Amino acid sequence: MKETGLEVLESPRGEADPIAHIQSLVGQRFRILAPYRVGREKVREYARAVQNFHPTHWDEDTASAYGYSALLAPPTFMSLLAGRVQATMSELLLGLNLTTTVQTDQVMNYHRPVLVGDEITSNVSLHSFRQAFGGDMLVIENSVTNQRDELVVTAHTSVISRSESDGDSEPIIAKVTAIGRQDFSAPPEITPWPTALRIPDAPTPGPKVRAFESIAPGDELPAGTIRLTLGDLVNYAGVSGDPNPIHYHSGAAQLVGLDRGVVAHGMLTMAIGAGYITAWLDDPGALVQYAVRMTSPVYVGGGNRSSVEFRGKVRSVDADARTATIALTATNEGKKIFGRATAVVRLG
Repeated sequence: MKETGLEVLESPRGEADPIAHIQSLVGQRFRILAPYRVGREKVREYARAVQNFHPTHWDEDTASAYGYSALLAPPTFMSLLAGRVQATMSELLLGLNLTTTVQTDQVMNYHRPVLVGDEITSNVSLHSFRQAFGGDMLVIENSVTNQRDELVVTAHTSVISRSESDGDSEPIIAKVTAIGRQDFSAPPEITPWPTALRIPDAPTPGPKVRAFESIAPGDELPAGTIRLTLGDLVNYAGVSGDPNPIHYHSGAAQLVGLDRGVVAHGMLTMAIGAGYITAWLDDPGALVQYAVRMTSPVYVGGGNRSSVEFRGKVRSVDADARTATIALTATNEGKKIFGRATAVVRLG
């Protein structure tokens, strides 16, 4: 990692003070130097893993008919950059073990569609940090820019972690880590990036997007059900680069208290929810914002399969912006898995 010039603050006793150091990072932005090139087959591979079969992710001619110059990446494709972001933040946040974090909220603001051939770069920062409820609550921002240095997505991920090690949990963490995939890659090179990021003008709605006049507050979206198997979880783990074995190894799941077996990735259920919304919208590039609070896991234990039912309702419309806000509900075995989920969509 390149020298960042950060100073590790000390406590009055002359010891390194991890909390003061973490607090000093709030608002500072760092750019991951190596861009990620969006490939055609990776877009298709990811779309398959999240069960998103909208043709703009699969067929160039269809994407062109929707107004795109190349295949369109699914809305949550940016989650593929999460490994780089976590490795970077682990290097920056001394004293914080990000392997034990629990993700609680995810908010994505969309500025420009991400297309095959784009070279996208993560600009990461610690958006906020506070200690509460016996843990450390962080919001990590990943502002993703393209090769023209335009913002394409701004993602805020809320997690809960601890700045001090828990002696009782360390043996469990070691066992779970040993089960998972070993990753010997070096942390990405980064550099401080104080330069302001450019927000482009909102794109013009494409020719296929749902018309503003066709909807009204209270309208309900058709219900949709997806099924998840253990094989789906294994596939998503490989495609997304998420090595946590609680999503595919029952022994690892039981070690951390998941007695009913493995659980689906939170970002997998969120990605499938995004596909449900954009299938109704009929233009994945017309998503403006997608926000989810994750509350209950989806177990894929008995019989190695499970299902999630999605429903949506138009909560409000904005005639000036020609947008609508959709309230999303996702249930598994009669229990809501999202505490709050909304999508803002741009209409024609």
